[in-house]
Amino acid sequence: MLSVVMMAALAAAAGTDTWTEQTIPWRGEQARMTAQADGRFTLQGPFGQRDIAAQRMRSDTASPMFDGLFAMAQDDLAQDSVSAIRDGAFDDGKPMPCTCFETGAKWPYVWTRDLSYSIDLGLWKFDPLRARNGLKFKLSDVRDPVQPQGLYAMQDTGSGGSWPISTDRVVWFLAAQHLLENQAFADDVYRALNDTLAQDRLYTFDPDLGLYRGETSFLDWREQTYPAWTANNVVFIAQSFALSTNVLHYQALQLAARLAGQHGDSARAMGYAEQAAELKAAINARFWREDRGMYMSYIGGDGTAYDTYDLLGTALAITSGVAEGDRARSALARYPTWPAGSPVIWPERADQPIYHNRAIWPFVSAYALRAARLVNDPERIAHELRSIMRGAALSGSNMENYELATQSVHVDEGKLSGPVVDSPRQLWSVAAYLDMVSEGVFGLNEDGRIEPKLPLSLVPLLFGDRTSISLELSERRITLRLPRRLSGNLLVAGKITQRKGETVVALKGIDVATTPLRTDAPLYAPPMPDAPTLSADNRGWRVHVDGKTVLYADGQRVGNIDDSTYIAQGGKPPCVSATTQDRQGLESMHSPMVCAGEPETLDGTWPRAWTAPGTGRYRVALRYANNHGPIPTGVTAAVKMLVMTCGSDPAQRVPIVMPHSIGDQLSTYGVVTVKAGVQCRFALEPGFNMSALSHNAHYTGGKGGADGVVNDARVGDLLIAPTAKKP
Repeated sequence: MLSVVMMAALAAAAGTDTWTEQTIPWRGEQARMTAQADGRFTLQGPFGQRDIAAQRMRSDTASPMFDGLFAMAQDDLAQDSVSAIRDGAFDDGKPMPCTCFETGAKWPYVWTRDLSYSIDLGLWKFDPLRARNGLKFKLSDVRDPVQPQGLYAMQDTGSGGSWPISTDRVVWFLAAQHLLENQAFADDVYRALNDTLAQDRLYTFDPDLGLYRGETSFLDWREQTYPAWTANNVVFIAQSFALSTNVLHYQALQLAARLAGQHGDSARAMGYAEQAAELKAAINARFWREDRGMYMSYIGGDGTAYDTYDLLGTALAITSGVAEGDRARSALARYPTWPAGSPVIWPERADQPIYHNRAIWPFVSAYALRAARLVNDPERIAHELRSIMRGAALSGSNMENYELATQSVHVDEGKLSGPVVDSPRQLWSVAAYLDMVSEGVFGLNEDGRIEPKLPLSLVPLLFGDRTSISLELSERRITLRLPRRLSGNLLVAGKITQRKGETVVALKGIDVATTPLRTDAPLYAPPMPDAPTLSADNRGWRVHVDGKTVLYADGQRVGNIDDSTYIAQGGKPPCVSATTQDRQGLESMHSPMVCAGEPETLDGTWPRAWTAPGTGRYRVALRYANNHGPIPTGVTAAVKMLVMTCGSDPAQRVPIVMPHSIGDQLSTYGVVTVKAGVQCRFALEPGFNMSALSHNAHYTGGKGGADGVVNDARVGDLLIAPTAKKP
């Protein structure tokens, strides 16, 4: 038994802010958990009171709060386990039979990313049938007979008309990989994996940068995370590259290589493995900022760096193995945190309400906890664990999100109030708590191995004056035993003994290098400047921006300027943007990009002919209008393939994306290589969008659903301009 003096010393060193085994105080309020002899619990807090029934799985620690919240998470999961789902945008809101998980109290439907992250966070262990059923619900064949047939993971309705503006549907495979013991499901997974990866390679992969285009995963309220000028024009997002989405593609490629090998297709396995290795190298080359010691959340379509970061992308980079060694440790250590927990984005936006902005999301905290375990960071492990516990205890449910500073479910700040939406028993938050217990504390890995990594600072809370704690699961019991003498700062597995369905882990203390949590970061990004203006004279291209700014040209940081500067006219006409910088060197969002010179304009009917004035690389884009849906949602982003044939050279094919628009605007661009004096002909071929999937015949929230496939836009001029972009 540990001495009272030893326990007091540990508690003081941990900075436990007066937590006890039963209570969690916070900002003048308190949550209190009471355990009953029959396995029931009662939680009291600012929300009122919640009675929690005894559950089939239980943790047995010194903390009724920890054990009771584990029971509450199971109760939340039971309420999320349904026989039918519904959403106002599908089947006119009528119930759709599905023995699966719904997303939360306010989200009674199945969404690809929500379900997939929830399953990856361990729900596959707790109810594999519902997990598989939900994933199968988000799998679809093709209803458009003119399109190549296949089986695809679905991108949900979203920015600018869904895929390929948002491209994180591959998260489906992060979940599916845990459920391959069912042969019929495994066969569907392999087929869908091959088809989905091939489609993404064709339409979203940029061979110049070696990355996949598309929006940040889960952070899909564009004004919260992207520049304000994307509110009504998401073409930049479609052209850009996100860390999280590229890491998800890396993981999907790794899975594809493994499954192809198991299917005896060595050539395909080698091809996927090579693509995965190349993508990993590209992510590390393009997203890493040496001056910050962090991975950027996203970069522009020309590779322009954005001084913005997100916790999910960072954590996924670490847990996937994309980030390794010192980079992995630095990326997590340099990501800022606040007393209540870690924000999902940083820096925050001073002009945006609370949702992704200024917010803690428990499921992201759970991925940060996984990353902290991987790099052996006891301070971060303890911090994320306490954040997950505190939020659930003070709100009486596993909520969708919390305000960053107060960890409240609502803060009244007028038009900035929020979280704007905050659902109880949000599925991925429920999964986060269950994973925090089973893996975060008891060390149960996905392959069944037991690998606890328990910060010494958590011993007073979890062990009290006990020498062991245990976790009772459906088919096994895990017991962690303290060493006779506590030492080091992290408790890990020593001797492991198996006996009669019980795994007993004798813990041992080790010393690991730690970095204090980063708590000194500024909260907000500085304000964004106006767009530069460009003019030409005998000195070159004159770039003017009001005030002191940082100038970027053609994806490269030019440096600080005050009022104006010149870019030599000898090269291609530049495309420029600007940021402002605060006293600590943190940069704002970029201004809109402005390009010098006038593009050559081809109008008339297709096909269109053009003779290149000089050898080199050119950007090609279309002027268009797509009024098939609003900017935030839908399935009718128009996707075409622009085919350029120059003389006898092989045709060059570039995908063109035309998201929902407000009036006329420019599409995404492709880059082609041409020789001077050679005539080229352009043709526009049909592409693929989410309305082509059979599942979306149930979509009644807009065009491209029950009324049939819609993949078009009003196409105007073809614009061609020389570019400095190199292969």
